[in-house]
Amino acid sequence: MKKFLLIVLLVGLAGCSIVDFGPPERIDNACNIVKTNPNWYRHMDRVEKKWGIPMSVQMAVIYQESKFERNARPPRKFRMGVIPAGYETTAYGYGQVLDGTWKWYQDSIDNRRVSRTNYGDVVEFIGWYTDISARELNISKSDAKNVYLAYHEGHGGYRKGSYRQKAWLIDVSNKVADIERQYRGQLRGCRIGLF
Repeated sequence: MKKFLLIVLLVGLAGCSIVDFGPPERIDNACNIVKTNPNWYRHMDRVEKKWGIPMSVQMAVIYQESKFERNARPPRKFRMGVIPAGYETTAYGYGQVLDGTWKWYQDSIDNRRVSRTNYGDVVEFIGWYTDISARELNISKSDAKNVYLAYHEGHGGYRKGSYRQKAWLIDVSNKVADIERQYRGQLRGCRIGLF
């Protein structure tokens, strides 16, 4: 009987660990996000300490890329307007990281098990990628607008200034900077006594 109860308990706990409850209800509120997902706070805090990327910048990138949806994908492509034909790009997960960029990251850290649907893995990636952006492109790690432009366009695209011909992307990067400022102010108010 004890073995049976132990097995039931272990199966129940294993099931809980893979349940996806979806994104936080109020993604415009950083305190709500970290209180709803305390492990996310721990992951972002670790990344901030390791890479020097403020939590608010990490969150602003994820807000823009996926709205905190772990399985986010770009829009589908359609043939003849109705037949599904894959996705517009290979972007996937919280950070909407392309297949090639994710493989580069996996090779760089020598770890194939990291996942684009794991929040901790994605914020670690954002820290790693932004650290490279800061060194190679002379971008401040707290400059959400330019961090996002380099993230979206890639290091080569940012270096060439490809974003300058994309008014829509400049608008998006300004929105990323706005949400980062909002998150930064909110986190200042809720960090005290949070954990």
